[in-house]
Amino acid sequence: MNILVVNDDGIKAEGLFQLVQALKAKGDVYVCAPDEQQSAKSHSITLGKNVFARPVDFPGACESFALSGTPADCTKFGLQFFEEAGIKIDMVYSGINMGSNLGRDTLYSGTIGAAAEAALDGYKAVAVSVDSHTPKHYEKACQLAADLLDQVYEKLDAGYVLSINAPDLPLSEVKGTKLSNLGPRYYDDKFYECEDGGYKLSGRPCFNVICENQDSVYLRDGYATITPLHFDFTAYEQFKNLGGWEI
Repeated sequence: MNILVVNDDGIKAEGLFQLVQALKAKGDVYVCAPDEQQSAKSHSITLGKNVFARPVDFPGACESFALSGTPADCTKFGLQFFEEAGIKIDMVYSGINMGSNLGRDTLYSGTIGAAAEAALDGYKAVAVSVDSHTPKHYEKACQLAADLLDQVYEKLDAGYVLSINAPDLPLSEVKGTKLSNLGPRYYDDKFYECEDGGYKLSGRPCFNVICENQDSVYLRDGYATITPLHFDFTAYEQFKNLGGWEI
């Protein structure tokens, strides 16, 4: 099996290293990651300017590139480059992200965006995250990433992403794994003026609404979560309402 691994935290991120080490026993791993931090780039791609690829040595990978583009660029470039070289990619993994991807985080996340690009192109895709921006424990995330690979490849329908979120806890302290919904996660955030005259967005997540089977609640309580994601944004339930409008 040939596995493409991408991320949004950059080619030097510890989470990327940990994920490659976890997956190399499952197949041949190929890496294409941004040459710098690209968090919160969502599903953006680079248009109107060149993207540059630099070969790099990456422990555990058969071949790897650092790309001067977005996470979704990395997926597009990696799939095209390796397959043009005769390497058929079977699955795409994105991560391990520094920070969870819960609720509406998935709309902003470069980690999810990179996986979504693969899913929309018909590949089996997995996004993996740890609930800390300075994580110390990747064990649960790595375990789930490796253990679920065969089931994802055999059973997950094309066009979907399996999103894994693990608490930043020792493996022995993780209470278990829950299938969960995306919860309505909200942020207490705003722009703050900086000394140079610019503004910087900063804040923290808050639990305004608690829902049954909510991913952020499970993660807060010490469970890893697994959520299948799809990207049809059509609000089908509104068709009946819209049908009564004068259009």
